Amino acid sequence: MKAILAASGLMGASLLAAQPAAAQMLDPNVPEDAVEISKRMQCGISEDEPAVYHWSGNIYGRSPGQRDKLLFKGEGMNIRRCVEVTDPERGTGWRMISREVMLMLDPKTGEVVDTWENPYTGETVDVMQIHNDPVNGRPNFPRGADGAPYKISTLRESGPYVFMPFEVPLFYPNPLAGDYQKHVGNMYHAMEIFDFAALKDELYDSSKPTAYPMISWVRISPWAPWMDMGGRPGQMVFNAMGRKLPGGFEALPAVLKNEIRENYPIYESAPPKDDTRKNETTWTKFKLLTDKARAETDEAMQAGRN
Repeated sequence: MKAILAASGLMGASLLAAQPAAAQMLDPNVPEDAVEISKRMQCGISEDEPAVYHWSGNIYGRSPGQRDKLLFKGEGMNIRRCVEVTDPERGTGWRMISREVMLMLDPKTGEVVDTWENPYTGETVDVMQIHNDPVNGRPNFPRGADGAPYKISTLRESGPYVFMPFEVPLFYPNPLAGDYQKHVGNMYHAMEIFDFAALKDELYDSSKPTAYPMISWVRISPWAPWMDMGGRPGQMVFNAMGRKLPGGFEALPAVLKNEIRENYPIYESAPPKDDTRKNETTWTKFKLLTDKARAETDEAMQAGRN
C-alpha cells in the first residue's frame, strides 16, 4: 500500500509540474498593474526582445472641390523596446524606444513607388518613404508628477476584449517654415488616432510573457513635403490596420523586409536602450535630407569653381 501511495504521490507531483503556470491576473485599477498592462500592450517580452508592429492600408489625397484620390497603398512597421525607468517619487515604470518605416506602394501593382507623377500638379517628384529614427515615448510611472495614480483613461472592457483608443491632436510650429508662425500661421496641424484591441485573458495574464494586440491607425495631415504641393489646400488621410507580430521582424511582409534590408538596414533592430535623441517626423527627416543635399550641391559647385 505504501508503495502504491508513494507512486501515486510521485505521479501527482509529475502532473502538477506539467501544468502551465497559474494565471496571475493584473488589475487595471491598480496603478502598478495599469503601468504593466500598458507596457504589455506596447512592447515585447523584454528590453532585449523588441516588439514589431505591422500595419497596412490606404493613403488618400483630399483636395477641396475634388473627389478623394487613392494615392498609395501603405505598408508600415515599428520596432520597439521598453526600458525600465525608476524615479524615487513616482516608482518603477518604462519608456518606449522605437523607429519606424512606412512605404508608399503603387495601388495597382503593390510595388514600392520611388518616383511619382503628382495628379494635382502634373509634376514628377521623388518619393521620400517614411523612415523616422527615433520615435520614442515619455516615461510611464505608477504615479504622476503631481502624485496622482496612473490610470489608462481610455481603457474599456467589452466581453473577452480590452479596447484602448488614443487620439493625438498635433499643432506646433512647422519645422519647414520660419520663426514667425505665431504671427502668420502655417503651423503643422494634424491628428493621429491609435485604436488598440487585445484579448483580456492574454493582456491581463502576467504569467504570459507579453500580449499580441491588434491596432488600427488613422492619420490626417498636411500634404507630405516631398509632394511639392506649395500652398495648395488639402490634406492626406491614412487608414491602416495591423497587429503586434509574434514572429517579430521575420513575420513582416516581404516588400517591407526586402526594402528595409536594402535601403534602411538599421530599422531591422530597435534603437539602443539609452537612446535620448530628439524624435524625428516626416517633416524633420525631409528637412534633414534636403539640407544635406543642398550642402552637397553647394560643395560640388564650389569645387567646380576651384
